[in-house]
Amino acid sequence: MKKTRIVCLLCLFSIVSAARLQAQTSSGTEKAVAALEEQWLQSQKTNNPDLLAPLLADKFVDTGSDGKVMNKAEALASAKATKYASAEYEDVKVTVFGDTAIATGGFKAKGTDASGKPMDEHERWTDTWIKMPNGKWQCVASHGSEIKR
Repeated sequence: MKKTRIVCLLCLFSIVSAARLQAQTSSGTEKAVAALEEQWLQSQKTNNPDLLAPLLADKFVDTGSDGKVMNKAEALASAKATKYASAEYEDVKVTVFGDTAIATGGFKAKGTDASGKPMDEHERWTDTWIKMPNGKWQCVASHGSEIKR
């Protein structure tokens, strides 16, 4: 009977330890992905797509709020042609699912879009991040939806 209690206590301890480790790992991943999102924002604020390029996976897919779908090269070309006078994120949240993280938030920006037209954007976005085999996190998909005013 005593051995059974000890085994049960050891099992319970193992489960609690694993849960704590998972929570700590998720928290660390959330912070890491949030930092990558901050780097993305800095690329917009400074009109520097070179900060964005390493964040995007080779097979990256972006669906804009206008419904246009772009691959990595197209998204980087658009980022290079877009000139932001201001850009801000709001309400950024990251949820982790193993080697996948979903980041969501709001985006407000003013400036000139890739076609040279003035822009005043307010949208919600969702980015899907994957931990790649090399251990780095990269965004594989992004989607934006306009917030109606």
